[in-house]
Amino acid sequence: MTLAIFDLDNTLLAGDSDHAWGEFLVEEGIVDAETYRKANDRFYQEYLNGEMDILNYLGFALQPLSTHGMDELLEWRAAFMAKKVRPMMQRKANELLNRHRERGHTLMIITATNRFVTEPIAEALGIEHLIATDPEMINGRYTGAVAGTPSFQEGKVTRLTDWLTAHGKSLDGAWFYSDSHNDLPLLEKVENPIAVDPDPKLEKHAKKKGWQVISLRG
Repeated sequence: MTLAIFDLDNTLLAGDSDHAWGEFLVEEGIVDAETYRKANDRFYQEYLNGEMDILNYLGFALQPLSTHGMDELLEWRAAFMAKKVRPMMQRKANELLNRHRERGHTLMIITATNRFVTEPIAEALGIEHLIATDPEMINGRYTGAVAGTPSFQEGKVTRLTDWLTAHGKSLDGAWFYSDSHNDLPLLEKVENPIAVDPDPKLEKHAKKKGWQVISLRG
């Protein structure tokens, strides 16, 4: 089994689903617009800068899940998929996924964005395996806390290692596609690291290392 692993936001998608979920909550009047938008934008900039405290961010991002019932959340998520996510999907990303399928590779998304947001996106892309940050759930309701290790920076390596152990698989011949310097810990672990529409830090590192740099935009 050869793994083809993909970051989600700004890699397979032409945008960031986590940030877009926050925008959706603001636009639908589900959260306080001014306060939430400012915090959402600030955390996103910290992420881009490589300065984000993931647990601090998740305390913010998962809080709305804890204050609403599942039926309401699922209704909002369906609207979010149609309004925000579908326009981010890219033809070239689908073509890339199909090339890996044709080679018999096992496809996986690994993302720091929480599973509630990303599970239907992985399903829409036809990708069976998803490693995402898991929101804690007790008695059918989200608590606002995180369950286990967030799949962010070194946490992606930890979570993937756990998955490989559980499934009796290895990283032999694996591919990993990402846009972000936050993913350097995992990019350094695979035989085929690919920088996709990379941020400046990753682009510089990729060129220094001789990694392939591609674009899925347009």
